Amino acid sequence: MSKKLKKSNIVGVGAAAATAVTAGATASTVAGASAATIMATTGATSAAIAGSAGAAGLAGGAATASGLATIGSIVGGGMATGAIITAAAPVALVGAAAYGIFKIFED
Repeated sequence: MSKKLKKSNIVGVGAAAATAVTAGATASTVAGASAATIMATTGATSAAIAGSAGAAGLAGGAATASGLATIGSIVGGGMATGAIITAAAPVALVGAAAYGIFKIFED
């Protein structure tokens, strides 16, 4: 009863694992950390995502902090939760795109 593994499934599992590792690593870094540490943890992509979700009229760190808090509040969390989401989102999007491409061209 041998089943052939599909490449798209392998890519999908790998993408899910990479997303989970990224979220876990970020969570362990920001757990109980100060706002300054949380903001220092966010990379350029996360800061850009958070800054665009921040309150209008804010700039720099205020926009990033506001954006992280706004994103985190979507799932009932705060700034640290927003940092985890914005760190994992790009990994999840790339993984989903790779899975879709493999799925389209799969035999």
